[in-house]
Amino acid sequence: MVSPAPLQAEFSCAVCNTPFVNDYPLDEHSVCAACRGGLRGFDRAICFGGYEGNLRGLIHLFKYSGMKPLAEPLGRLMDRVLPIEDRYDAVVPVPLHWKRRWQRGFNQAELLAAHVAKRRAMPMVRALRRKRATAVQAGLASAGRKKNVSGAFAVRSGLDLNDKTILLIDDVMTTGATARACAAALKRGGAKSVSLLTLARVDRRWRE
Repeated sequence: MVSPAPLQAEFSCAVCNTPFVNDYPLDEHSVCAACRGGLRGFDRAICFGGYEGNLRGLIHLFKYSGMKPLAEPLGRLMDRVLPIEDRYDAVVPVPLHWKRRWQRGFNQAELLAAHVAKRRAMPMVRALRRKRATAVQAGLASAGRKKNVSGAFAVRSGLDLNDKTILLIDDVMTTGATARACAAALKRGGAKSVSLLTLARVDRRWRE
């Protein structure tokens, strides 16, 4: 496998890892306005690389061409950027609606979560479900993405998440709308904190 490069940015938020062109959006603690205002929903975000080049190609092969064996090396990349001292009560994948999972044959976030959980000896828990099918996020503007997934997730019945620390796993982060909706559902279910780990994120520095 061609080794993708980690995301590089001179200026980025210390909480959500969003890269910026300059330090104007950051305060003296290098925290962006969205995180200062609690608008992210999750407590921290970590990603391996930018959604471009080799990494984007590998994600497409994995996600859309059914190359499930790629989950192991891609999961290894995610484990590489997760601080060694980090421990969580549960590793939780972002769920697919059952119709999309049936069409694809698997949930890519779940396969990645399984590898991260195994490498860190932490339990993977399918804590979330999609209450309704949502439109594909790709192609939607930021406001549209937020509306599309608002209220779409819920904690599975019978799960006790009270005071639990959660590591939420997804393959790609664009605006963070999906992660925000998932984090909100987990916290409504009692979770104490939700950290997000993704394989890649869309670098929006040149799109704003």
